[in-house]
Amino acid sequence: MEKLSAISVFESLSSGVRLDIYRLLVKTGQQGMVAGEIATELAVPPTNLSFHLKALTQAQLLSVVQEGRFQRYRANLVLMQELIAYLTAECCAGQPQQCPEICQPVNCP
Repeated sequence: MEKLSAISVFESLSSGVRLDIYRLLVKTGQQGMVAGEIATELAVPPTNLSFHLKALTQAQLLSVVQEGRFQRYRANLVLMQELIAYLTAECCAGQPQQCPEICQPVNCP
């Protein structure tokens, strides 16, 4: 990951609403959610939600697929893993074996 990509991800997640959207979509995994479901779950007005979904999609944090007249959104978990790897690449001066309790990748349950 490049520094500018990491900055774009952080800027996109700097909104509380966007962070809530991303975390909600992480919970749903590959099933994702359509925009109306997201709006209902988070009690966000549809026009407001559209703005936030667009920003997350532009930052590549979300993927979107057209399903008839609905759009299904999914969290881009690979991008988040790349961000975590970018942030921890120099853990313990580039020798992560020296501090395994800090530099271990997060395991999914």
